[in-house]
Amino acid sequence: MRDAARSALAGPRVAVIEDDTAVRRLLTRTLETAGYRVIAVADGENGLRVVHEHQPDFVLLELDLPGIDGLEVCRRLRADVRTALMPVIVLTSRAQVQDMVAALDAGADDFVAKPFHEAELLARLRSADRTRRVVVRMEQAHAIVVALSNTVEAKDLELREHCRHMAYRSARLGAYVGLRGHELEGVAYGALLHDIGKIAMPDLLLNKTGPLTEPEFERMRAHPEIGERICDPLRLSREFAPIIRHHHERWDGLGYPDGLKGERIPLGARIVALADAYDAMLRGRPYRAPVTHEIAVEELRRCAGSQFDPGLVPLFIDETERVESGVAPAAELPAAALLGRDIAIAPGVVPVG
Repeated sequence: MRDAARSALAGPRVAVIEDDTAVRRLLTRTLETAGYRVIAVADGENGLRVVHEHQPDFVLLELDLPGIDGLEVCRRLRADVRTALMPVIVLTSRAQVQDMVAALDAGADDFVAKPFHEAELLARLRSADRTRRVVVRMEQAHAIVVALSNTVEAKDLELREHCRHMAYRSARLGAYVGLRGHELEGVAYGALLHDIGKIAMPDLLLNKTGPLTEPEFERMRAHPEIGERICDPLRLSREFAPIIRHHHERWDGLGYPDGLKGERIPLGARIVALADAYDAMLRGRPYRAPVTHEIAVEELRRCAGSQFDPGLVPLFIDETERVESGVAPAAELPAAALLGRDIAIAPGVVPVG
C-alpha cells in the first residue's frame, strides 16, 4: 500500500462539494495525497446528504452549485445542530467583497480562491483543523463539567437544580459587572461545581434536619478543598477552581477554608457566594424553611459588608429584578449558564419537581 493511501485511511475526512469535474478530481487527488479522506460530490443536494451521512471533519464548498447553491448549503449546515460547528471553507472564483460578506453571513469559516494553490489550501485546512480540535476539547470539557454537576445533584437531593439556577444567576451578575469570555465562563462553571466536594460527604450529614455538631460541621467545611482537588485535573479548572475553593469565604475574613478577606477573595467566588445564599434561602434546606424573595433580599442587605461584598449586593438585587422583568442579560451567557434556563427563574418562584 502506498504511504499516501495508508495515511488516507486514518486522516481527517473532507467533503468536497464542487460541480466542476476537473477541479473536483484535482481537489480529491491533492487532498488524498496529503493524507485526507475525501468524499466528493457535484451538487448541493448530494453535498448535504453526504455531510449528514458521513459527518466529515471539514467541508470544501463551491458557491456556484446547480440546484441548491453554496450559500444555502452553508446556511442549512449552520442551522442543523449536528453540523453547526463543522468547519466550512468556501471555494470561489468570486472576488467581490459582497460575495465574501454573503458567505460569512451564511456561516462560512474561511475562503480559498480559485484557481487554488495547493500549499494555501492545505495550510487553511490545517488551520481549520486546529480550530476544530479546540472546539472539540471545549465541548468535551463542558460535557465533563455537566456530568460532575449531575453527580453532586444526585448525591444531595436538596441540590437538585440548585447548581443550574445558581449558574444562571451568577453568570448574569458576572456579565452585569463586566466579565466576558473565559472569566464569565469560569463563573458559570464555578457555580455549577461549587459543591462538587459534597460527593465525599455521607448522606446522613447532607440530609440532616437538625443542627450539625461541631465535628460534623468541621467535616462539612472540607468540601470546598475536596471540590478543588476533584476538579484540578481538568485543564480549564484554573478558570473556576478558585471559585470552588473560596465560595464560603466571607467579606469580613471569618469564612473558610483560608479566611480570605475583602477583595482578596476572587471576584467569581464573591459572585457565586451571593447566588448560593439567595437560592438557598428561596429553596430552603433540611434545617431551614424557604423564604420569600423580599425576605431573602433583606437578608442579603443585612449581611452586606460582613458576609458579602457590599458593592456586589445591590448589583445582585438589581439583576434579580431585571430577571423578573424579563430583561436580557448584559452579555451573551456561556452554555454552562443556560442548563436550567427552561425551569428558572422568577425571583421568589421556585419550580416544583
